[in-house]
Amino acid sequence: MRSEAQLRELTVRSVILGGVITLLFTAANVYLGLKVGITFATSIPAAVISMALLRLVGNSNILENNIVQTIASAAGTLAAIIFVLPGLVMIGWWTGFPYWITVAVCAIGGTLGVMFSVPMRRALVTGSDLPYPEGVAAGEVLKVGFSSAEGREENARGLRMIILGSLASAGYALLAALRLAAAEVAVAFRLGPGATAASTSLSLALIGVGHLVGLSVGVAMLVGMLLAWGGLVPVLTAMHGVGDDVVGAVNAAFRSEVRFIGAGAIGVAAIWSLLRIIGPIVRGIRGAMAASRARQAGVALPLTERDLPIGIVGGSILALLVPTAALLGWFSSGTAIADGIAPIIAGTLVYVLVVGLIIAAVCGYMAGLIGASNSPVSGVGILAVLGAALLLVVAFGHGDDPGQTQALVAYALFTTAIVFSIATISNDNLQDLKTGQLVGATPWRQQLALVYGVLFGSLVIPPVLDLLNTAFGFAGAPGAGENALAAPQAALISALAKGVLGGGINWNLIGLGALVGAATVAVDEVLRKTTRRLRLPPLCVGMGIYLPMALTLLIPVGAVLGYLYERWADRQPGREAVRRLGVLAATGLIVGESLFGVAFAGIVAASGTDAPLAVVGAGFETPGIFIGLVLFASIIAALYRSARRSNPTARA
Repeated sequence: MRSEAQLRELTVRSVILGGVITLLFTAANVYLGLKVGITFATSIPAAVISMALLRLVGNSNILENNIVQTIASAAGTLAAIIFVLPGLVMIGWWTGFPYWITVAVCAIGGTLGVMFSVPMRRALVTGSDLPYPEGVAAGEVLKVGFSSAEGREENARGLRMIILGSLASAGYALLAALRLAAAEVAVAFRLGPGATAASTSLSLALIGVGHLVGLSVGVAMLVGMLLAWGGLVPVLTAMHGVGDDVVGAVNAAFRSEVRFIGAGAIGVAAIWSLLRIIGPIVRGIRGAMAASRARQAGVALPLTERDLPIGIVGGSILALLVPTAALLGWFSSGTAIADGIAPIIAGTLVYVLVVGLIIAAVCGYMAGLIGASNSPVSGVGILAVLGAALLLVVAFGHGDDPGQTQALVAYALFTTAIVFSIATISNDNLQDLKTGQLVGATPWRQQLALVYGVLFGSLVIPPVLDLLNTAFGFAGAPGAGENALAAPQAALISALAKGVLGGGINWNLIGLGALVGAATVAVDEVLRKTTRRLRLPPLCVGMGIYLPMALTLLIPVGAVLGYLYERWADRQPGREAVRRLGVLAATGLIVGESLFGVAFAGIVAASGTDAPLAVVGAGFETPGIFIGLVLFASIIAALYRSARRSNPTARA
C-alpha cells in the first residue's frame, strides 16, 4: 500500500496539460462527429502525448500521466453532445449556440454523469470481471511507458507517429483548400430507368476512422452504402423520373427519402443494441454490488479504494438541480409553452434524475463490455428524446399551433441534451477508472479530474460549434449550403422529436428503414451465433444508408488497410506495440485533418467566402483530381510504411 506522501497525481501541470490536450482533441471530435457521426477515443493518444511532454519537464510519474489522460478523455467524450445540440439549429429554434447556455448544458449534464457513476465504481470496476478494453489498453500504455527505457522509446515512437499522421492529413487538407488537389471526386449517372451516383471525399481522416473502427464496422457501412446507392436511389429515381437533371434527381431522392429510411434503420439498430444487453446489465450490477458489500463489511479502505465521499456526491447532484431548473426556465421563457411551465420543469427534473441514474448504469456497463468508442450511445439519445417527447405529449397533447409545437420540440431537444451529456460521460468515466485501478491511482482524485475534463470540454465545445455552424452550417438547417455538415445523429433525434410532437414526418419511410434495420439485426444475430469473428453491426449499416457516399466510402477502405496492417503486426515480435503504432498513426490522420478543418472554418467565417485560400480557379478540376488521387494514395502508402519501419523489432 502506498502512503499519502508517495502520491503525486492531481498536480497543477497535469491539469494544465490535460486542458491543452482537451482543446485539441475536443475540437477534432466535434468536427469529426458533425461530419460523419463518429468520434474517436482520446485516452491512448492523450497518454502518449502526456508521457512525452511531461518527460521533457522531468520528474513525472505514471499517476500524474493518468490524470492527464483522464481529463483529456472525459472532455473528448463530452464532444458527443454534438449528437443532440445542433438539432436546435436544424429546427430553426437557434441560429447559433449561446455560449454560456451551451457551456451550462454540457457542464451540468457532464458533472451529473460523473456523480452518478461514482457509486458504481466498486460495482462495475473493482467488483466486476467486465473487460473494459479501452481502459485496459490505456493502462498498459502507461505501464509500458514507465516500465523501462524500451517503453519510453516506444512512446516516443508513438508520439512521432501521431505527429507524422497529423502533418500528413493537415497537409493534404491544405492542398485541397488551395484547390491544388481535389477534396472530392463525384459522378452521377443513369442506371436503367433510374439514376445513382458514386463519390468519395479524399479525406485522410476517414482512412484513420476506418482503421480504428475495424473490419466489421467497415463492412457494415459498405453494406449500407450499397443498399442506398445501388438499390434505393436507383429505384426511387426510377419511380419519380430522372429528367435532364441527373444530379438533382439523385440528390433529391437521397435527401428527401433515403435518409429517412436510414434513420429508421439507425433507430431500430440502436434500440436493439441497448435492449440486448439489459439482462447482462441487471445481472452484472446485482452480482457486483453483492460482492462489493461482502468485501467492504468492516474493512478500512486503502487509498486505491477511496472515492469521493457519498455526501459530496449526493449534495452535488441535488445542488445541480437548481441551475438545471433555471436553465429550463430560461429556455422556455417567452415561448408558446411558458404559461404553467413550472410543473413541466419539476417533471423534467425528476426525469433527468431517474433517467440519468439508469443511463449512468447502462452506459457504464456498455463501456465495460465493448468499450466507450463502440457503445451504442446514440440509442440512449434516441430513447431519451422519445421519453421526453412522450412526456410532453401527455402534458400538452398534440396541438395545431405551430409555435407551440416548435417550442415543445425545442424543449424536448434541450432536455435530451442534458441527459445525453450524462450518457456520454458515464460511458467514459468507468473506462478511465479502470485505467486508474490498473496503475494504482486514487479514485477520488481521478473523479475530480473527470469533473475538470467536463469543465474544460464545456468551455471549448460552444465556440467550435458556432464556428462550424457559421462556416458550413448543418444539413437540413435553414439556409444550409451544399457544404453543410451532416450531423447525422442530431438530424435523426430532431426528426424523431418533431414526429412525436407535431407530425410532418413520413413514417412510411421510417417504417421501411425499421424493416431494413430489423433484417440487419437478424443477420447480425445469426452471424454472432454461427461464426467466431464475422459480424454485421446493424447501427453501422444504418449509418451507411444515412450518410452520403462521399463520407462513407473511405471508411471501409481504411478498415481493410487497418486489418491488413494488424495481420502483419500479429506476426511481429512485440505485436501489441506494433499494432499501437498503427492506431496512433490513424489517430494522427484524424487529429490533423480535423484541427485543420476547425482552423479553415475560422478562415471561411472571417472571409465570408467558401474558398478563401484558393490559388487556382475554374478549369483546374481535372488536374486537381489526378494530383489528388496520386498524392492521396502515396501519403497512405508512405504512412503505413513508416509505421511498419518505426518498430526496430518488426520484420517484413
